[in-house]
Amino acid sequence: MTMPSYPPKPAPGDRIAVVSPSSGLPGLFPRPYELGLERLREEFGLEPVEYPATRRMGATPQERADDIHAAFADPSVRAVIASIGGEDQITVLPLLDRELLRADPKPFFGWSDNTNLLAFLYNSGLVGYHGASVMCELGRPGAMHPQTADSLRAALFTSGPYELRPAERWNDVNGDWADPATFEAEPETRPGAGWSWVNAERVVEGRSWGGNLEILSWLLMADREIARDPAVYDGGVLVLETSEELPSATEVFRILRNMGERGLLRCFPALLMARAKTWSFEHPNGAEEAARYAVEQRAAVERALRMYAPDTLAVFDVDFGHTDPQVVIPYGGTIRVDGPARRITVTY
Repeated sequence: MTMPSYPPKPAPGDRIAVVSPSSGLPGLFPRPYELGLERLREEFGLEPVEYPATRRMGATPQERADDIHAAFADPSVRAVIASIGGEDQITVLPLLDRELLRADPKPFFGWSDNTNLLAFLYNSGLVGYHGASVMCELGRPGAMHPQTADSLRAALFTSGPYELRPAERWNDVNGDWADPATFEAEPETRPGAGWSWVNAERVVEGRSWGGNLEILSWLLMADREIARDPAVYDGGVLVLETSEELPSATEVFRILRNMGERGLLRCFPALLMARAKTWSFEHPNGAEEAARYAVEQRAAVERALRMYAPDTLAVFDVDFGHTDPQVVIPYGGTIRVDGPARRITVTY
């Protein structure tokens, strides 16, 4: 398998494709979407380009695949970003033309359900970028989080090392996008406690792979875009995050157990585990419930590692998942995890 390579970066003034490979939620919630487009123009100097399915709920997998193809085939478009995630992007994968995407490589930004496309690009020999969507990060009420904006700017426009930092304050409680009052102020945040390290006696540097844990479990069930020979991932850095559906600790353990039985966990000498999202509209946990959820999820991850990869260097509560701020992680790119120095450096 050919290791992924970095696509050329855009420059301010270039066109960036905005696609909805999963869900046309911009059509239901135009406020955060339009805000995100405005910030792409004014704060990043890029010109967004929309496609037929970008704002359309219920677009077919073929229509969404057509938009991805159009974005990559347009030589004037120099990067691609997802409007948001969803839950059925897996149905788009069989319709994608791998050679078309390879012909004019472009950085793709997305996360959550966009793990599907990131894995597809990885197997196509292209580094993608896990993080940043138009509606969530760019369309954040009040202003973009400075840590998110700095990471996205570096990932978009620069090449080379970028050191991650623990968030001093963070949030995972969302406002209602249908309520105009949501956009009158920035979200309230609470203090962060830094990263938590396990087996931190060594340094690991390798190619990143992973993404949203639930999506990886679906890809495993469908036998898509995950190598049957786990050795192709040897020496890499596993990056995992969980969604706003708040999977139980039992489910998290079972997914990781199955990955362990398949031989995947032992391939990665390092794991970055994103800060768990602990609140959703369906599960509006209070402070104690939220803290319990996070502790139980971490225990589930550590249990699986003890069983299948006891020597793995693990870092918990890294800010690249469904919480705010969110830093961008190169998918298939190089990550250096320095245990003794307690430092994480990604290469954009």
